[in-house]
Amino acid sequence: MKFVDEARINVIAGDGGNGCMSFRREKYVPRGGPDGGDGGDGGSVFLRATDDLNTLMDFRHKRTYLAKRGENGRGRNCSGAKGADCIIDVPEGTVATDRLTGRVVADLSRDGDIVCVAKGGFHGLGNARFKSSTNRAPRRTSDGTPGERLELQLELRLLADVGLLGLPNAGKSTLIRSVSSATPKVADYPFTTLIPNLGVASIEPHRSFVIADIPGLIEGAAEGHGLGVRFLKHLSRNRLLLHVIDIQPIDNSDPIETANGLVGELKAHNEELFNKPRWLVLNKTDLVPEEMLDDMCNDIVTGLNWEGPVYRISAATGNGTKALCSDIMIQLEQWREEEREAAELAAAKAEAAAAAAAEEKDRQKQLQADASSTSNTTDDTFEGHHGDS
Repeated sequence: MKFVDEARINVIAGDGGNGCMSFRREKYVPRGGPDGGDGGDGGSVFLRATDDLNTLMDFRHKRTYLAKRGENGRGRNCSGAKGADCIIDVPEGTVATDRLTGRVVADLSRDGDIVCVAKGGFHGLGNARFKSSTNRAPRRTSDGTPGERLELQLELRLLADVGLLGLPNAGKSTLIRSVSSATPKVADYPFTTLIPNLGVASIEPHRSFVIADIPGLIEGAAEGHGLGVRFLKHLSRNRLLLHVIDIQPIDNSDPIETANGLVGELKAHNEELFNKPRWLVLNKTDLVPEEMLDDMCNDIVTGLNWEGPVYRISAATGNGTKALCSDIMIQLEQWREEEREAAELAAAKAEAAAAAAAEEKDRQKQLQADASSTSNTTDDTFEGHHGDS
């Protein structure tokens, strides 16, 4: 299946049904009065995330999605039926943006997430609604309002824990093949990866993480050169980025210079992406003689002024990949535990605030009750003294 990560669709919500003008016409019931019912609300358009899809391919064939119009009202105070909603299934990680305003209308990151992107029109009112003591036979109705219409830009951002960042031919595809069961194309020439690939790295039962490989970046990527910039949005949801560097490029280029250039492109493209946690992965150590390896790796780390974690691996032989994956798993579990604790703390604070608010509300009610009781006692006392005099 062809990977499609962008699509453009039109969504049209249903119009509200019109109100009905009708009067009762029954035997032995003269001048029965108005009985025109309201129309039905128009159907709305929803986007729903599902894990059954992994591409936006379907939206290349169908571009327009419509919800049903609400039915018109009928006599005998019968309201029209509500229009059926239109629910559009999209892959997890889909972001929908209004092309006219640039506003993000939906960000669906989990299976089952559902968001209304176009609201149906409101129903019209029948003439029974306009009956009053001064207007017993109204001949007035209202029409339903039109449903919302939007042109949406859909973007699929792959959900992964770890993203691989690097130049073409840095060995990213070989690395993902080495640590997972994914089988991206691998060859001895650049740009063999043309689409993003996902793999699941399993450390042990019930301990695994998802890793994403995107096409490599080149100089000028921030201005649209090459393929990688188009897929950089997939890294925006990653918790950790692995900067994979070929320590001995086949074109004899300087790995320090090219690595600094890639970081510059990353910063120029997106400051938030640039600030994500990154680890340095020095790849293809099997191609360097053992006596030269330490000096070469140290020179790269020093030249990059790198202060974060550094790993030496050979994706082709698997050397060092097990330790890398183990440390990634530990780091991800630590972040998840911190998020869980933060969520629990926030929930506890919210619960305490709600309890305090409820206690304050009860206190105010008690003060008002005490004040009312004191006022009544004073009035009774005054009336008693007035009677004695």
